[in-house]
Amino acid sequence: MENITTTISEWLEFPFVQRLLTILAGIIIVVIITSIIKKALIRTIKSTGNKYRARKAVNFFGYFLVISVILFVYSDKLGNVGVALGVAGAGIAFALQEVIMSLAGWMYITVSGVVGVGHRVRIGDNKGDIIDIGVLSTTIMEMGDWIDGDLYNGSIITVANSFVFKESIHNYSAEYPFLWDEITVPIRTDSNYQLARKVFLDVLWEVCGEYTQLSESRWDKLKNKYRVEEARVQPRVTLTFDENFITYTLRYVVDYQLRRATKDKIFTRLLDEINKHDDINIATAAMEITYIREGE
Repeated sequence: MENITTTISEWLEFPFVQRLLTILAGIIIVVIITSIIKKALIRTIKSTGNKYRARKAVNFFGYFLVISVILFVYSDKLGNVGVALGVAGAGIAFALQEVIMSLAGWMYITVSGVVGVGHRVRIGDNKGDIIDIGVLSTTIMEMGDWIDGDLYNGSIITVANSFVFKESIHNYSAEYPFLWDEITVPIRTDSNYQLARKVFLDVLWEVCGEYTQLSESRWDKLKNKYRVEEARVQPRVTLTFDENFITYTLRYVVDYQLRRATKDKIFTRLLDEINKHDDINIATAAMEITYIREGE
C-alpha cells in the first residue's frame, strides 16, 4: 500500500500529470455545469425549436470553456506550441482539408443563414428536412426515394458542411415557404367545359384561398430583398383539348409542408362537385362503343 502511495505521489510531481489532472477536473466541472443548465432550460422552455437552439448554445458555451481551460493550463507553453503548429501547419491543412472546408461551411451557414434547422431542402440528390446543423456536418431527415410524395422514408442523412461550396442548394422554406403545384383533370369532350372550369376554380379557392393570401404578403417581402417580378399566386385553371378529351390544368399555391395533404383535399372536393353535375364527365382511356348496326 505504501508503495502504491509513493508511486502516485511521484507521478503527481510530474508537471505533465498535474496539467492533465487540472484539465480533467475542468472538463468534469464544465460537463456538470452545462448539464444543469440544459436540464433547467428543458423544464422552462416549451417550444421544441427553442429547446434545440438553447441546447446548441449551451454546448458551444461548454466547448468554449473547455478550450479556455486548456489554454489556461498551457499558457506558459503557447510560444512553443505556436512554433510547432507553424511547422506542421501545411501538412495538417492538406490532410484535414475536408474538415477545414466543413468548418468554414458551418461558419458560412451560421453567418448567412442560407439553410437552417427545420428548412426543407434538396442538396445534390438528397431531399428532406434539416434536423441538426453541427460544426462539421448537417443532418437531414430524408424524403422521397422509394416513398411517393413529400413524406419521410425513415432514412437520416449526414452531409459534410462543405456542401455549401460544392452543391446546389434548393431551399423550399426559407424566404418563401410556399410552392406552386399543379394537377390535371381530363373530362369528356361532350361535357359542359365552361361549367367545369368554374367548378374547378371554385374548388381551388375553397381549399387554397388561405394560402393565396398568405403567399401574397410573403412575396411582397421577397420583392424587397431580391429582384423578382410580380408572381401570380391566385388559383388558375387552364384548358387544352384534342380528339380524345378536354384536359384542365389546375395551378395553385400551397404550404411546402402540406403539398400532399392539400392535393388529397382538392381531389376529394373535385369528385364531390363532379358527382353533382351530370354534364361533367371524367374522361377515360377506355374505348366506348355507342352504336352497333343490326346484322353485323
